[in-house]
Amino acid sequence: MNKTSLRSHLLALGIAVAATFSAALVPATSHAYDESSTSSVNVDTKGVGLRGHDPVAYFTVGAPTLGNSAFTAKHNGVVFQFASAANRTAFVANPAKYAPQFGGFCAMGVVLEKKLDGDPEAWHIADGKLYMNVNKDVQTKWLQDVSGNNKKAEQIWPSIRNKTPKSLA
Repeated sequence: MNKTSLRSHLLALGIAVAATFSAALVPATSHAYDESSTSSVNVDTKGVGLRGHDPVAYFTVGAPTLGNSAFTAKHNGVVFQFASAANRTAFVANPAKYAPQFGGFCAMGVVLEKKLDGDPEAWHIADGKLYMNVNKDVQTKWLQDVSGNNKKAEQIWPSIRNKTPKSLA
């Protein structure tokens, strides 16, 4: 084997090893939004809420923060992941304080009688409660009247919470 060929093989091997190693370090996520589910909580195919983001971090860090599968707690059928054991402890002590409203579905979607996926990047805390929206454009509309929209959503949620998103389209 000549030097050029050997270098090419070593380079290819190095890239393959690096790709395999980095894939093992990056947690696999599944962001499936099931439009046929009658669940009142928005979870992925593994039952994880907030797409793996730490609900406590929204309050403490003030930013979406990915959780770690080593720190989990279950609440209302949802597995939540946390960035630290301390965040998990805080959540377990008071899940109602940290769990997203409307099961993590889009708050503006509920106003419109829909169950839309909640985006962990489109979030807001109002009156000490965590709300998600389907995207930042929809969030802009929801933020125009947070208290009015939340009042409407609270009235509508009981009638749609156990319906499939597809049936509300």
